[in-house]
Amino acid sequence: MTEPTRHGPWQILSRGEVYRDPWIEVTRDEVIRPDGAPGSHCIVRLKAGVSVLALDAEGMVYLTEEFHYGVGRTTIEAASGGMDAGEDALEAARRELQEELGITAGEWTDLGVCDPFTSVVVSPVRLFLARSLSFGPTALEGTEQIHCRKMPFADAVRMVHDSQITHAPSCLLILKTEALLKDEGGRMKDE
Repeated sequence: MTEPTRHGPWQILSRGEVYRDPWIEVTRDEVIRPDGAPGSHCIVRLKAGVSVLALDAEGMVYLTEEFHYGVGRTTIEAASGGMDAGEDALEAARRELQEELGITAGEWTDLGVCDPFTSVVVSPVRLFLARSLSFGPTALEGTEQIHCRKMPFADAVRMVHDSQITHAPSCLLILKTEALLKDEGGRMKDE
């Protein structure tokens, strides 16, 4: 038997793969818990992704509206998707925005990373604000039936607060954009 591997206050005794496909990997670790008791811990790893909020010069945002199988309902979100192997985050963001909404952008602002889940799911999402927009055709995948929702940015902020937009990366992206826009207007974030 090999030596346990430290993982914060946990000790990993062994790790085994439970499931894998192109988007998801599930592993099960046999562990010694922080309280010293034996146990197991499963981790779901999703393909790293991006979320992009497209904002035009008139203060309008362009969001996706689509039925999502997992939650079983139509949701409103920023353009979002997984990063392909070897693709950097900005490249993925450009691709997703064009594919889903037919938008290209001349100005990009990286607003950081979001970990939508932290206990059993690893799914980092890089957040981008896209401005200086140009519009063209979409390039939807066979599983996508996306409708563009154009609305005033203030409406998107309200929809986050009213839980009408619930996709965690989109919520954080909209709220971070709100803070950025306040800063750009010469006001402090806490005013």
